[in-house]
Amino acid sequence: MKKHIAIAVTAAALLAAGVGVYLGSSTTSAPASTFVLLDGSKTSTEALKGKVTLVNFWATSCTTCVAEMPHIASTYEKYRSRGYDTLAVAMSYDPPAYVVNFTQSRQLPFKVAIDNTGVVAKSWGDVQLTPTSYLVNKRGEIVKTYVGQPDFDELHKLIEKLLAEA
Repeated sequence: MKKHIAIAVTAAALLAAGVGVYLGSSTTSAPASTFVLLDGSKTSTEALKGKVTLVNFWATSCTTCVAEMPHIASTYEKYRSRGYDTLAVAMSYDPPAYVVNFTQSRQLPFKVAIDNTGVVAKSWGDVQLTPTSYLVNKRGEIVKTYVGQPDFDELHKLIEKLLAEA
């Protein structure tokens, strides 16, 4: 019985999160973060300003993450010349060698960071489910959160709208 209650509570929480994502919410500033990229360089939330950016938390062990990655890459390629960027943040439990291998073998065209301490995921709302993505506008505000694979047609429409904003 306790197991069924736990499953029901978990399902209700996920449903509530999904409904919140679907309905959207007011914009909030992206949390101040420093991202360590695979080449050892760093970037920050501040550096996202001026571009529309998808910040994607993922793991090589996540089948949905692996399945969505070609769509994320093609979205990046489609809009990057217009001021769109992507930052893929590998979760702390993902072995760095796996992340490097995945990034190189799939020839990911965007920046990839490793959150080896978990601090970045914690600051972005204690991300634990992958994939979780945040669409950030040119002002550095989160305008949409996706838990699970986004509807890419809808995502593209929103990116176009945000790119058109001053």
